[in-house]
Amino acid sequence: MRKSLIISILATTGLVSCGQGDTSTSVKVTKELEKSKTVMSVESQTRADVSNQKNVDTKYVYSDPSGHNLIIENSYPRGGLKYTDPFGEEYVYAVFWTRITNETNNPFEFRMGFSEDSYELKSTPDRSFKLFIPSDTITPEKEALVNYGLDLEKYLDYNFRKQADLVRTINPKDSSGFYVVILFNQGVNGTLRTGLNIKEGKLIYRINDKEITCGNINLKQLELKK
Repeated sequence: MRKSLIISILATTGLVSCGQGDTSTSVKVTKELEKSKTVMSVESQTRADVSNQKNVDTKYVYSDPSGHNLIIENSYPRGGLKYTDPFGEEYVYAVFWTRITNETNNPFEFRMGFSEDSYELKSTPDRSFKLFIPSDTITPEKEALVNYGLDLEKYLDYNFRKQADLVRTINPKDSSGFYVVILFNQGVNGTLRTGLNIKEGKLIYRINDKEITCGNINLKQLELKK
């Protein structure tokens, strides 16, 4: 009887010990899986950030009196194909985007717009172009899509004869992006580059060698970082 009792106790102890070992191993495996998922998530986000930066052509960083930054990023072009307007005229289009990141402690408010009339490049006066600002917001997810995800033909068909303007407020520690569409009466020889920047409290949009004053901002003491 005594031997049976001892064997029973030892058997029970062994079962408990095995159970504790399994629980410890299970917890360890679970933690390793969670750690692995976290690392994969961080790596995926890092790759996405790097991919987004590949679309950035120019970047301007402005500092306010307290040392906080306002960042403007401008993209490379997409498009280069033909668009036929509702009246049968053909154009060559290019799609760009601008993203503004507000790291200041104040809302950043801006209003910008372009004339419905055509502009000309200084270097090639025979090339005239029109500018449009769709109200759509560009997001990182759209950057890999055709025309950066903009439904170009639908937008232009409806807005071709309308003046292009945009009003937007970007809250502190937030960012927002928008499109700019250019229609040329004929193809442009060489490289086409554009970009939004700030000069003396005004918004300036550059198309190659052409600069257009196109808007106002509420933050007046921003200085370009060298």
